[in-house]
Amino acid sequence: MKRSINFQNLKFVAGGSAGNMIEWYDWYVYSAFSLYFAPVFFPRSDRTAELLSAAAVFAVGFIMRPVGAWIMGIYADRYGRKAGLTFSISLMCLGSLMIAIAPGYAQIGAAAPFILVLARLIQGLSVGGEYGASSTYLVEMASSRHRGFFASFIPVTLISGQLLALGVLLMLQSSMSEAALHEWGWRIPFAIGSLLGIAVFYLRRNLVETESFRNEQCERSAGRGLRSSGFALFTQYPKKAFLVMALTSGGTLAFYTSTTYLHKFLVNTTGFDRGTATQITTAALLVYMFIQPMVGALSDKIGRKPIMIAFGVMGVLFTYPVFIALSNVSDPYTAFMLAAFSLIIVTGYTSINVVVKTELFPTHIRALGVALPFAIANALFGGTAEYVALWFKSRGMEQGFFWYVTIMIGLSLIVYLTMRDTRKYSEIKEG
Repeated sequence: MKRSINFQNLKFVAGGSAGNMIEWYDWYVYSAFSLYFAPVFFPRSDRTAELLSAAAVFAVGFIMRPVGAWIMGIYADRYGRKAGLTFSISLMCLGSLMIAIAPGYAQIGAAAPFILVLARLIQGLSVGGEYGASSTYLVEMASSRHRGFFASFIPVTLISGQLLALGVLLMLQSSMSEAALHEWGWRIPFAIGSLLGIAVFYLRRNLVETESFRNEQCERSAGRGLRSSGFALFTQYPKKAFLVMALTSGGTLAFYTSTTYLHKFLVNTTGFDRGTATQITTAALLVYMFIQPMVGALSDKIGRKPIMIAFGVMGVLFTYPVFIALSNVSDPYTAFMLAAFSLIIVTGYTSINVVVKTELFPTHIRALGVALPFAIANALFGGTAEYVALWFKSRGMEQGFFWYVTIMIGLSLIVYLTMRDTRKYSEIKEG
């Protein structure tokens, strides 16, 4: 049955992607407000030690993402996309609520940082699982004519979650004193996250299950269905699993370089003050967010492969020149145009990577196949982007990082050139 874009489709998009926004809002809120709550959980005389402790807990959450992708991916494959969506948002809501109400070190001693670590472990599981469940749900609910467009809302909500966290930070900074933020104000954004999570939970409870999963359930009832597992993924579909890792590596490195690391680059290398750097990156992210659906829709017309190849070619040609130019620019408007141009290039990966991965796998192992290889590649290349960049800079070889990003994009480009276009050879039979 062909489905056009209508109100019911918009409900599916909202239910599938709104949770992703909340997940990433909560994820970025931790980083944005760590300056305020670090002394509450890690009381030391050295501010740097406090922040390092908070950063270590952040890293623990990042490490848990592949584990979450594995556990939650299997859960969504076995019990349904809707079940996976409600479970993942429940975990994120719980983690945010725990941080919002957790007593400090002064009240309960060493149990305070333990609660913080536990909450981050729960959130890490949630973020790792959300990607596979929401990606699979959105793509399976779309008709074959609109899969790229539907899937493009995953990066839209990722960026909107980051911008929402930034907006809450700016609002609280402008309306509260520094003392109040340190004492109790930092709890507000986590409470907001938990309340938003509850709202999304009820939205997702009213979603319908995808036709693909319902058909798979019928196959299982007839004794013909297969079961999802990590062992099955890497033994029965090793080529596709490693294909996901290969096509992700260059794209996720480029994404984190042009988003998370860009702000620090504009301050530490270019020389802008923090306020100006924030304005530049925020404006560039807004442009980036709004063009995702356009490129996703374009892939529905011309295919996924040309879009990915365009990203690979332009990434190889322009990554080094753009960052060299950014390192020497003094005009914020020029810096914005360069940053936006870099993100427009990355759009060729982010707007369609979800639909490409989803179209690679059969229904019974789709959520796991999308989530786990992506999470592994993301942890290896995306999660380390900032560290590697700063390592090159500390050695006086900052330009070496630009070449590293270029080479990784080039390696992914080889994959794009040699793989089949999933729009033509999709494993999704419905729609």
